[in-house]
Amino acid sequence: MNAHINDVLDRIGEIYHDQIEPDARHYMEVNIGEKARELGYQELYDPLRDAYAVIPLKSPVPGMKVRIDGRTFLNYRRHPAGIAIPGHVAEAAGRGFDAYTARDSMILNFG
Repeated sequence: MNAHINDVLDRIGEIYHDQIEPDARHYMEVNIGEKARELGYQELYDPLRDAYAVIPLKSPVPGMKVRIDGRTFLNYRRHPAGIAIPGHVAEAAGRGFDAYTARDSMILNFG
């Protein structure tokens, strides 16, 4: 399962590569379980359906925005592609990831 989770996380990083700014205030979320299912890893949908990757954005996207307290991202880890993932997903992936430190105030973008 570790290899499949890593594949999903790597693919999310590849898909959003052009939009990622690792230390940005604006971000969007991607459902990791849904992305796993799209990539053919149906067995990962249930364990990851409530897990979201944080995609820090170079610039805001059009649409609604909500200010979020940065402490919400306690125990998140930074994937090498610049996305942030929940700690339990990082542990399940079986790779060492650096800690993710969010800004005091983050802005969730709904596009």
